[in-house]
Amino acid sequence: MPPYLEENDIYAAGRPGQLSDAVKGMPARVYVPCNVANKVYVIDPDTYKVVDEFPVNREPQHVTPSYDLKTLYVGNDQGNTLTVIDPMTAKKVDTLKIEDPYNLYFTPDGQYAIVVAERMRRLDFRHPKTMKLVESVKVPCRGVDHMDFSRDGSYALATCEFSGEMVKVDTVNRKVLGKITLPNGGMPQDVKLSPDGKLFYVADMENDGMHVIDGDKLEIKSFIATGKGCHGLYTSRDSKHLYISNRAEGSVSVMEFATQKLIAKWQVPGRGSPDMGGLSADGKVLWLSGRYHSEVYAFETATGKLLARIKVGRGPHGLCVWPQPGRYSVGHTGILR
Repeated sequence: MPPYLEENDIYAAGRPGQLSDAVKGMPARVYVPCNVANKVYVIDPDTYKVVDEFPVNREPQHVTPSYDLKTLYVGNDQGNTLTVIDPMTAKKVDTLKIEDPYNLYFTPDGQYAIVVAERMRRLDFRHPKTMKLVESVKVPCRGVDHMDFSRDGSYALATCEFSGEMVKVDTVNRKVLGKITLPNGGMPQDVKLSPDGKLFYVADMENDGMHVIDGDKLEIKSFIATGKGCHGLYTSRDSKHLYISNRAEGSVSVMEFATQKLIAKWQVPGRGSPDMGGLSADGKVLWLSGRYHSEVYAFETATGKLLARIKVGRGPHGLCVWPQPGRYSVGHTGILR
């Protein structure tokens, strides 16, 4: 695994302007998978306009950058395929037959792609380029869907949405190490490792906040209430703040990592359902899908002002802002280190 640029910040390679040579020349675009419309919409972030759309197979859930940053994959969950996008042209170029690709991650050393097969209750370790299956790991829970990796990449902590559990998986030996049950019948969603690599933040849509977990000990340390339907988690480009989408109340909370205090809350005017997305390359705009409102939101991170709401197809979900700064991708909608 490449050494971190800063000892106490795993996201230090993601500062504004630190684009890898691998993404130079790629047009800035926002890719929006709509899992009811079965399409991907492409937005020009400079004009806030939809500039393209193309059909994909059933239930596209997330758009994920490859480990080497050169390819984007659309996980068509019910269609049992990955649509391959060339980000140089912003066009789809291939379709791969992959069973139940609800989500997609890459181990920090680049050795494996991990297809999160939610309905099959599996984590499928695959070759990161060919997607050839290496080994399937059954997980002892229901609704495995999101994860993040430990600082050294030796394990992943994954959410089990439908059984209210967290499962810890050894990524080297490809086996389950243990699991814990969240309090109060939780419904865990997104996972994000803190910049210092010591704690995992886990969004809980049912308990309306985040669990703070020590992954090494597999122990819940505390809980931070954020808002109704806490769902997606995104780290600011300076690694000082965490942006938290609260889908059920149409808001975004902002937490300061140093104090674990909420310092702001941004509201979608009227009704909204901010779900998942990512930050612009310069960190000035947070892009989120409006899951139940067939739209996409663009928030100004300095003020929380809603810059745009853009109509797309039904069921927008795990949108990807691309390109982004960083050296390699560990998956989802663009977790770069």
